[in-house]
Amino acid sequence: MSDHAVNTPVHAARAHGHRAPRAEFYVYFAVILLGGFPVAFVSWIVSTIRHRRLPKRGPFASAWFDAKAITPLIFRA
Repeated sequence: MSDHAVNTPVHAARAHGHRAPRAEFYVYFAVILLGGFPVAFVSWIVSTIRHRRLPKRGPFASAWFDAKAITPLIFRA
């Protein structure tokens, strides 16, 4: 017979850690997005010149994708 008292919802909530406030997450997201946009724009221009065609993602979409990937990593650490 198994013991169901071991993984009760109270213990599971403590095991997953504390979640960061949403406002702080969005501030970090915005800072990373604004910092990543110039880099994405320059790389978009270079890619356009090198390959003589427009990339699939524009510079803003690329910066958005990077910010979306980097921001959760900050809060997991």
